[in-house]
Amino acid sequence: MSWLSRNAARLIGAASAAGLVLASAAPAAAQSIIRDTEIEGIIHEWSAPVFTAMGLEPSEVEILLINDEELNAFATRGRIMGLNTGLILRTDSPNELLGVVAHEAGHIRNRHTLRDGAQNAGMQPLLMTMALGALAIAAGAPAAGAVLLGNSQYFGTLSALRYMTHQEGEADNTGARALEAAGESGRGLLTFFENFRSQEVFSDARRYPYFRSHPLSSQRIENLRRFVAEQPSYSKTDSPERMAQHALVLAKIHAFMDAPNTTLRAFPESDTSLPARYARAIAWYRDGQTERALAAVDALLAEQPENAFFWELRGQILFEEGRPAEAIDAHQKAVDLMPDAPLLRINLAHAMIETQEPERLAGAVDQLKRAAALERDNTMAWRLLSQAYASQGKEGEARLASAEMYFAMGAEEQATQFALRARDMLEPGTADYTRAMDIVFASGATQDDVDALDRRNRRNRPAVAPVGG
Repeated sequence: MSWLSRNAARLIGAASAAGLVLASAAPAAAQSIIRDTEIEGIIHEWSAPVFTAMGLEPSEVEILLINDEELNAFATRGRIMGLNTGLILRTDSPNELLGVVAHEAGHIRNRHTLRDGAQNAGMQPLLMTMALGALAIAAGAPAAGAVLLGNSQYFGTLSALRYMTHQEGEADNTGARALEAAGESGRGLLTFFENFRSQEVFSDARRYPYFRSHPLSSQRIENLRRFVAEQPSYSKTDSPERMAQHALVLAKIHAFMDAPNTTLRAFPESDTSLPARYARAIAWYRDGQTERALAAVDALLAEQPENAFFWELRGQILFEEGRPAEAIDAHQKAVDLMPDAPLLRINLAHAMIETQEPERLAGAVDQLKRAAALERDNTMAWRLLSQAYASQGKEGEARLASAEMYFAMGAEEQATQFALRARDMLEPGTADYTRAMDIVFASGATQDDVDALDRRNRRNRPAVAPVGG
């Protein structure tokens, strides 16, 4: 299980589980954030050269996968980009998906998300609603949080996310130039827009959200066509490897997002391709056909024993079947194959904790500390670390981990409260004590505030009568 990381955690703070899963057990219509190491890795692998060519640092661009069947994408503050699953599923090729990513990165590069006046003010309700959704989920009300996060008026239709037509043209040009500089064709960006050209004549209410906030025009498409058709890389096609990755991404999204019966109809057993077999394994697992799902995963592993994501899926199936001890070996194998993937370490640690075997807690703590070092703002890592420390009787460390969780979510008041509680239980001068004070000061408190609190605590502390007095 894992939570959002880095900038996204501060904006939304929604939870998700191992593999491709939702931020909450919300109605299908609600929007939520999903985390999946495999899909995130593929999209980042394709996008990194384009970001670099655009003058962006790839590691600083956060790509969120939004569980929503609507065709939509957005770019916002903090170099955050959101891609709806509905948009990804409507791309016909890797180059089309990369074209959309390049376009959204163009908005980030051109600072179209940092506008003044009414639109800048209009962003505040969006961010406030996201923050309220995060707090609702954290407080144990995932349904309420999902409603706040998923309210469609805040994605695509909110005035703060509307783009002026000239900005769309600028983003097209910036994206197309970066694609060419990275040796990629801009044709996918063009064909994606051409596929939905009819949206231009629809009323606003009938358009996909993406084209309400990214208005199309014939002139815009023709300007883009003239530019990309003149570029040396225009005729370049996607490699077979990339086409296979794209097919896998679509199959995995369908398998986790659609009803199992729908997936099994879309990927019948007569389809022996790897994406189809992968999708069926996921569908059987989600349908409760555990042994059939495990057999399908084992068949995939027989062909690709070094595939960390097949091991991750095997561990996920066993874990959610209530067999955490059996899941450990599969999750450990996934971590061994991809040691720099924090979500895989969190999966392993969660399985260790759920065995309720005290001797496994030290290993879980080690995995979670490594995951948090790789993804500092991963709130799920901190929550599980707090749980593990508490089970070990390390109350100071547990409260410090809770402070880290709230700090990652941007909940500064709660972070300060837990950090101060941790400080009182930790040895002064230790690294953990120093970190607790760092959180207190980073949340806005001063040394004078801390000293005043200490004086109040000393005054309020009950007097202890001398022994025998």
